[in-house]
Amino acid sequence: MQIGINVPNFGPGTDPATLRQWAQTVEGLGFDLLMVSDHVAITPDVAEQYPAPFYEPFTTLAWLAGITSTVRLGTTVLIVPYRHPLLIARMAANLHQLSGGRLVLGVASGWARQEFEALGVPFERRGPLTDEHLRAVREAWKNEGDYGPGPIPIWVGGNSDAGMRRAVRLGEAWHPLRRTIPWLRDAVDRLKAIADAEGRAVPALAPRIMLRMTGTPVTGAERRAGEGTIEQIMDDLDRLRAMGADTVVLDPFDSDPEETRHPETAWHALAAVAAHRERKLP
Repeated sequence: MQIGINVPNFGPGTDPATLRQWAQTVEGLGFDLLMVSDHVAITPDVAEQYPAPFYEPFTTLAWLAGITSTVRLGTTVLIVPYRHPLLIARMAANLHQLSGGRLVLGVASGWARQEFEALGVPFERRGPLTDEHLRAVREAWKNEGDYGPGPIPIWVGGNSDAGMRRAVRLGEAWHPLRRTIPWLRDAVDRLKAIADAEGRAVPALAPRIMLRMTGTPVTGAERRAGEGTIEQIMDDLDRLRAMGADTVVLDPFDSDPEETRHPETAWHALAAVAAHRERKLP
């Protein structure tokens, strides 16, 4: 099972120098994947959680591709209705080629109503638009003479049954976000049932979970995967591996934008995970 990291590409503490340090830390510690988020218009509903400056994901990943050499690069998640599908197809294909085939395209339909309004995209149609755009992207990629050879894996986010159906129909993996282990266990069963009903293969499991390391155990039914002591975090990773997870993305950003001013806290947690991961290798 591979382990990726969601790097904050937003917030008051984020700038090019910090993003460079993040990339060097993630790759230097031996993690497999570096992912960033997506917003275009930092409307009030977006700014409450992900304030400016916000570094656009394709631009940021293209720059980080030149700084790194082995770590895969991805989006968690690109909001599909925000861009014309042929623009998505072109930018993703070019980034995949320029990075030496390292792109993972995580996608979702979005949630920020004010951002949709700012972009002139109908919020109520975000689900159908996402499906239509993804089909158009895949159709464009068939022209390898123009877009280059694939495959570019598409991870479909969304914790609802609609997100699972989209993953079954249009993705290589299902990419649920920040849930508990029991919720994920039950959701895997639902995903299999949806795939069976659709007559399709079950997509890979690639969840994004928290990375919030504490000195004492976190207890209670609401504990999200990835919260607690390093022993709890590593146990969560073992449980996800047992569920069949292909990749797990660790998300060190909790909720306070001020966290971006102190990335050393997250880097310390990443180093602990990397050290424990190394000890478990045969």
